[in-house]
Amino acid sequence: RHAPFATLTHCACVTTHTTHTSRTHTHITMAGQWQGQDWEPVVIRKKGPAPGSSAKDPKSLAAAMRSGAQVETVQKFGAGTNKRGGGPSNAQKLENDTENLSHERVSSELKKMIQQARLAKKMTQAQLGNAINEPPKTVQEYENGKAIPNNQVLGKIERALGVKLRGKKK
Repeated sequence: RHAPFATLTHCACVTTHTTHTSRTHTHITMAGQWQGQDWEPVVIRKKGPAPGSSAKDPKSLAAAMRSGAQVETVQKFGAGTNKRGGGPSNAQKLENDTENLSHERVSSELKKMIQQARLAKKMTQAQLGNAINEPPKTVQEYENGKAIPNNQVLGKIERALGVKLRGKKK
């Protein structure tokens, strides 16, 4: 019978041992594993600007100007300015546009006609709203002149009240 493992020697080599079950085990001795390692700290420093390159530091720029060295300054396009310059081509046209862009509202004549016809039928705004299958707020907006005219709603109001609100008067 063999011992499970033989004694390891402390050398820088790999030793192989065989057990009684014919398996091979490989062990690395620790003495020689780290011999080639350099344990000194590594310091990485950022290099300064190479000679002849541009220095962006204001102090070095001022020092170069004082010493009489040739200094070139280049301003980027539109940098640090508040100019309006080259906006979209239609920006000026939009700026000068004075057209009033608002939706058409119910006319004062129409709102009076709706209110008079509803009162003649002795209906409340809520009852008219239920009759035309619209919320009472819609009827209120039409009577206050705040609604945007909708032909479908006006048609429902005409049928419910039995009056003609749209079209030419005869």
